[in-house]
Formats: sequence, structure tokens, C-alpha cells
Amino acid sequence: MQIRLDKLLAHTGYGSRKDVKTLIRKGYVTINDVVVKNDDTKVDTELDEITVFDENVHYEEFVYLLINKPKGYLSATFDTKYPTVLDLIPISYGNGLFPVGRLDIDTTGLQLITNDGKLAHEMLNPKSHVSKKYDVIYSGSLIPNVKEKFKEGIDINGEYVTKPGNIELLEPGHAIVTIEEGKFHQVKRMIKHCGGEVTELKRISFGKLELPNDLEEGKYIEIKLADIV
Repeated sequence: MQIRLDKLLAHTGYGSRKDVKTLIRKGYVTINDVVVKNDDTKVDTELDEITVFDENVHYEEFVYLLINKPKGYLSATFDTKYPTVLDLIPISYGNGLFPVGRLDIDTTGLQLITNDGKLAHEMLNPKSHVSKKYDVIYSGSLIPNVKEKFKEGIDINGEYVTKPGNIELLEPGHAIVTIEEGKFHQVKRMIKHCGGEVTELKRISFGKLELPNDLEEGKYIEIKLADIV
């Protein structure tokens, strides 16, 4: 793929287009070990080796990251009060990243981060029927017919009726919940409707993606589009 050098560097997080033009013109950028000072130079993203301050630049048109979201972080691109999941991602991945869907600030687990808007739309579209699975710790006692309630869909205070879901009871106070929606506090509200109170909530899968057991909270891994669709 052919792309302008200044556009590539801006995309990969080295600053605004103005910032990277300055880097290039001051001689801090090389292509195949040759210093280049023209910001409109075309580069081949698959063949050319590009460095800034002797650091290799890795360009990907689309980025896919799977992060284990910790508590206290918002699933957002920016917030004036709380840190966001993007604060856990190095700037070298470039601009335009965003979380696909939202997890509550106190919910942990699998969060997909990308700059692929088309993919995000497809995964969040209700017609795509992309399932989300949560590990739930709760207090209280659930109603005896909780499994049937989940399969029927639950009326949340007259606001909406959830799509059919599934709950697997592992032991008292511990369950696995699978839904195809992601409405505001949905899992918490479904559990509360059935007699419990969620105390810990962790997303462990999203479509084909599963949260690796060895991925620590706050850490991420790079994945490919083929891992998602």
C-alpha cells in the first residue's frame, strides 16, 4: 500500500500532521536507512522500513487489540474525570482507536479496541446476534425459575424487555450469563429482577473472542481480524 510519509506517521501516533512534518524536515526520519526530508514522500507500507529517532515504525491500516479492562477505567475515548481504556494503550498505535461497546466503570474483562468502524458497527448491530458472556458474582438468592425467566426475556421496570438470554448457575452466588445485547447495566438489572445483587462482573467472551486466562488486568494483546469474524 502506497501512502504519504507524513500521513503514515500521524496515523501511527507521532503527532499531528504539522508535528510529523517538523520531524521529517529536521532529519529524524529514515526510509530504508536513508534520511528523508520531504514530508510528501510516498512509502510502501509492506516493503519500506521506516524509523523515527532510530525506532522502527509499524503501520497497520486497522488495529485490533484485546484488553483485560480493570475497574476504574471507562470504556470511552476521553473523559475529564476518569481514566479510559485508551490510557492503557501506547500512543504508537496511532489515532482513531476506540472501544467497541461499553463496560461499566466497575466491570472488568474483555474489551475490544480498534479503529475499524465497519467491524464495530457489525459487532454491535442487534441483527448480528453477537453474544457476550459474563462471569457474575452476586449476593442474595435468585428465584427458582431464573433460567426460564432469562430464556423468556425479562421486563426491566417497564422500560424494555430483554432478548432471550441464558444463565448457568455454577454455585450459590456464582453464575455465567450470556446475552446478545448491551443495554445500560443490563446484566446487573436482570440479576436484580430475579432476586440477586451483582457484586462482581467480568466479561469473558465477545463473539468469537475469549478472554485469555493469563492476560492480567490492564494488559492487552494484538489480535487479527480473523480472530474476530
